[in-house]
Amino acid sequence: MPKTHTDREYEQQLQLLRERLVIMAGRVEEMIGLSIRALVERDVPLARRTIEADHRVNRLEVETDELCLVILAKRQPMASDLRFITLALKMVTDLERIGDLAVNICERAVELAAMPQLTPWDDIVRMGDVVRSMVRDAIDAFVQSDAEQAQRVIERDNEVDDLYTKVFRDVLAIMMADSTAVERGIHVQSVAKWLERMADHCTNLAELVVFMVKGKDIRHMGRMDDEPAG
Repeated sequence: MPKTHTDREYEQQLQLLRERLVIMAGRVEEMIGLSIRALVERDVPLARRTIEADHRVNRLEVETDELCLVILAKRQPMASDLRFITLALKMVTDLERIGDLAVNICERAVELAAMPQLTPWDDIVRMGDVVRSMVRDAIDAFVQSDAEQAQRVIERDNEVDDLYTKVFRDVLAIMMADSTAVERGIHVQSVAKWLERMADHCTNLAELVVFMVKGKDIRHMGRMDDEPAG
């Protein structure tokens, strides 16, 4: 669990930072869900509203960055607090990029709504569900300083990768069989790719949590107990 401080103002600043990250993650998670819903239900107004909502995520990124810089300048934190704050700066960047990818999906939803449906959306919906849970659990692991939960988020990336491969192959087969499906197929493959990239950003978030808690950089390694090759 995060430690507390005798300086109440300092502790309040750290708590505000945690809260802003949770709020930002919640909004990003909501955008993912709405983008998939707009896609599946061919709901163009919903897609456009979700695109417009991205400015709130961007504003939170700026506000959180500013708070981190204020704490660094005024408090000159050491040890675990310094890791917490500097990693929060990196996390807001990943969250903002996930929001941008949700906007990309909404833009494709608008285009696809004017075309006949290419394929069932089951695998895309599943990808969206997994990515949403990864966002939620990665930020919860950050707030709770839970490296084990973060590791479980990292492992979930494999499921998204497998689903992406399946969607890509299924859609490719459709395009090869029907040349009129190529444009729609490219759009669907783009959606799947953006969901796969979202999962990569969630993995980044979780790896940062492991570093914050354990002091061990596991990027490109995958597990807390892995060791670099000799």
